[in-house]
Amino acid sequence: MTVAPAWAIPGYLEAREGRLFIEDVDSTALAAEHGTPLFVFSERRVRSNVERLKRAAARVNHPVRFFYASKANSTMALLSTVRDAGIDCEVNSGGELYKALRAGFRPDQIIFNGTSKTEQEIDEAINAGIYSINIDSIYEIELIEARARALGKRARVALRLVPEIGTRSHLGLQTALMTSKFGITSSEVLEAFRRALRHPDLLHVGGIHIHVGSQTPDVEPFAAAFKTMWEHLKAVQEESGHALEHINLGGGIPVNYLRDRSQAGDLPEGEREMLGAELEPADVLAAALRAARDSARTASAEHLLDRLTILLEPGRSVIADAGSLLTTVRNIKQRPETGDVWLLTDAGFNLLLSMTTYNWYYHLISATRADQTAGTPYKVAGPLCDSGDVYFDIERGGRLPDYRKLPAGVRPGELLALLNTGAYTIAQMFPYNGRPLPAVVLIKEGGRAELIRRRDSYEDLLNNEVW
Repeated sequence: MTVAPAWAIPGYLEAREGRLFIEDVDSTALAAEHGTPLFVFSERRVRSNVERLKRAAARVNHPVRFFYASKANSTMALLSTVRDAGIDCEVNSGGELYKALRAGFRPDQIIFNGTSKTEQEIDEAINAGIYSINIDSIYEIELIEARARALGKRARVALRLVPEIGTRSHLGLQTALMTSKFGITSSEVLEAFRRALRHPDLLHVGGIHIHVGSQTPDVEPFAAAFKTMWEHLKAVQEESGHALEHINLGGGIPVNYLRDRSQAGDLPEGEREMLGAELEPADVLAAALRAARDSARTASAEHLLDRLTILLEPGRSVIADAGSLLTTVRNIKQRPETGDVWLLTDAGFNLLLSMTTYNWYYHLISATRADQTAGTPYKVAGPLCDSGDVYFDIERGGRLPDYRKLPAGVRPGELLALLNTGAYTIAQMFPYNGRPLPAVVLIKEGGRAELIRRRDSYEDLLNNEVW
């Protein structure tokens, strides 16, 4: 009996006939038709990830709404898939708001976050009548109030806090620390609420918001965040009589990037624990509610908790493992002095920015020989004229493997696949070195591969230039 590779997901990512199949579609055929680099997404996997969230909400027996963090990937066809799967949308700019509305999300399904909203963006959000504009500072309270007055409309808002809660994720992904640029500090909260509640005809204060950070491997930060917000909510209600409608826990539910742990030993322990985290959304919700209920019982405030809706803003956990990046080996070289064999691909850090900014690990396999033992070490790098365009830690910090393991005898023309590349790749890609951005394919229910983003042409590189 053939043993499935450790990276495989039955019915989704599989080694068949020696090759990588994605939802019953041969990856080598997709590469032949569309060229590489090529992003491939699974509609069924996105829906499965959303269903997992819904099951978690059903288990806690409390009102919960999920707002997909579109910054993770705002490709229109994928936004539509998320909408059809039955959850809402969180945006961080006027452009993301525009795309969400164009994708069919109703205004009452949209939350707007961000630290530096322009007057135009605020006007667009107020005019659209979205569910909540999440306020990031006391100054922004005055700004949104002024825009609401100028428009003759009422804005629905929530206040975002930063309560100094750390996680075991990358520092750059932790957003609840005082070193973070996000939110209003705990010492400012009551004054911020007093200011926001001063003109209820202009601002409707619906909730309170916190985001502990992305790829959080433990439930404790979520529970601590919820308890902190709950305490502030009680204080606001006791002082003003104003009852908030929701507590927004943000995103951060992790994805297991190390299903195949063959190279996990090459990573520091902290990286292994973070990248290989398997935290259940139901556990996050249960821990958060448990912390709040304990506090509510002590204060005889269960009635306030019962009226609250919990909001979550999952992004990575919806889209990351639904996408793979196919790339072709274009060149090979051997360093006689070191014995290293270098593979040069056509996918660089302009498509995988997190691999450079956070030394993020994406598991690499041979799509052409998916069933063969991957035991030969290679130095792997991309095509960019930049020394940092490599699949290892160029600063020798050990946060990525120095070598990637693939079958023996890889040659130019072999197709490789980087797994779990659905989040923060397409959304961040850029045409460095004049490299046209790649095509994106979505495999629909029933196994039909549909082009959802065409590959850029050279002419596209000139868009908006004037000379």
